[in-house]
Amino acid sequence: MSRNGIPEKNGEHSVYTDAVVNDSTYTLKPSLQRQMKNRHIAMISIGGVIGTGLFLGTAAGLQTGGPVGLLLAYALVGSICYAVMVTLGEMVAFLPLPGGHITLAERFVDPAFSFALGWNYWYNWTVILPAEISAAAVIVNFWDKSVNNAVWITVFLIVVILINILGAGAYGEAEFVFASIKVITIIGLIILGIVLDLGGGPNHDRIGFRYWKNPGPFTQYHGIAGAKGRFLAFAASLTQAAFSFIGTEIVAIAGAEAKNPRRNIPKAIKRVYIRILLFYIGGVAVIGLLVPYTEPDLALKTSDAAKSPFVIAIRNAGITGLPSVINAALLTSAWSAASSDLYSSSRAIYGLAANGNAPKIFLRVTKHGLPYVAVIFQSLFGLLAFMGLKEGSGRVFGWFGNMTAIAGLMSWFGISVTYLRFRKGLKAQGIERKSLPYVGIGQPFLAWYGAIVSLFICIISGWTNFIKGNWATDQFVTNYLPLWLFPFLYLGARLWKRSSFVTPERMDFKTGLAEIEAASYDEPPPRNWVEKWWDWLM
Repeated sequence: MSRNGIPEKNGEHSVYTDAVVNDSTYTLKPSLQRQMKNRHIAMISIGGVIGTGLFLGTAAGLQTGGPVGLLLAYALVGSICYAVMVTLGEMVAFLPLPGGHITLAERFVDPAFSFALGWNYWYNWTVILPAEISAAAVIVNFWDKSVNNAVWITVFLIVVILINILGAGAYGEAEFVFASIKVITIIGLIILGIVLDLGGGPNHDRIGFRYWKNPGPFTQYHGIAGAKGRFLAFAASLTQAAFSFIGTEIVAIAGAEAKNPRRNIPKAIKRVYIRILLFYIGGVAVIGLLVPYTEPDLALKTSDAAKSPFVIAIRNAGITGLPSVINAALLTSAWSAASSDLYSSSRAIYGLAANGNAPKIFLRVTKHGLPYVAVIFQSLFGLLAFMGLKEGSGRVFGWFGNMTAIAGLMSWFGISVTYLRFRKGLKAQGIERKSLPYVGIGQPFLAWYGAIVSLFICIISGWTNFIKGNWATDQFVTNYLPLWLFPFLYLGARLWKRSSFVTPERMDFKTGLAEIEAASYDEPPPRNWVEKWWDWLM
């Protein structure tokens, strides 16, 4: 009997084992290996998805919503992110399986729901990979435009593929370095921003809340006067804010390759609020103080440091040299994001194959646990980055970027629904929540909040198209195609598979549990204050 009151099938130390649960056979074969250390998971959760959305995307958000509109948008999406991560953490800390929430949806909701959620998630990470590679090449142009971008795309793509081919351990190590650089950069920028706001820059201009008064805290969207225009400005910033937060759930995908998952995943989940409050909320608050939404450089067509609100503030303060440092951080962010895109998309299609929703060839792994077929296949999508060399293709990748925000929100919706079913299964099978490795606060209310508000933002994401004279077919399609794709995939899979909802009594809480518990252990206590500090930090 396991410590959670669930019978263990055997003591095999593989991520998957064969099992028969309530007359339903799950064939789960040895596959991935647990190579990621505690510090890898910790840094991936804290800084893994900090990217160009925060450094560059906030320019469009500030211009659209104004300082307070942008801040409120990030606060709202940040609250959803926290709700989803607490929800996801409770399930994944208990069952850190290949495919993460995709596999959990198969067990606790419906095979068709898992199909829709899995392919939605795969699409989310696949289409953004070439966009991030292209972005990295454009960022280098900040320093040197004499080299053809095809050279930089090739270099970046090779490095990203190599990181992933070397396995989960190498990916975790690379992300530890990349995330550390990003965390140090954003903390430094926030501190510098506060100093500049208080008049500590070379021009000694004390800004305070000047730009909240003039031109004001909100924009008047499309010149619409009054509270209505201000509310619409806030609503228009939500999609950009969502794009910055999407990807947080990568911890669930990495859980199947994490060492000591019962300890490391809960610790990582508990640190999510640090990223939300310090990096995102703190970052956009500082940006709103330093740069007015009427600043012309916010509308630059470039995708390098020149457009970053942080760089604009630094330049306006009379500081030289730092823009190159920030551009280097942007390059690191794009590189890191591309590496995460390839890792997540390859594990997503692996999870789809494990659940019978993709060809079984993607289940092939090396003796070191690398799903090499999935990695190679997903790497091929990186070649689409060369489309960025063609004039006008940047707009196409911009569409893909918009679509990932909606697809990501639909993933959050799916995770929340899966948890509500998971909770019913626990109750029906007599499993106490307090026996789980991690128990999220505020449940089931946070799960309902995550599901309802995520879906609501998706529904209103393209509302600007319905303002008179503002119709744009491309914007309408990129906002609503991912939204309608989810129910289309679900209904199609339901008809194809002839599946039905998994009843709470038949939900599978057992398969793979023996391996997970065998991989969990009590780590030795810190021997000195240095180890205590490192243990607290990581």
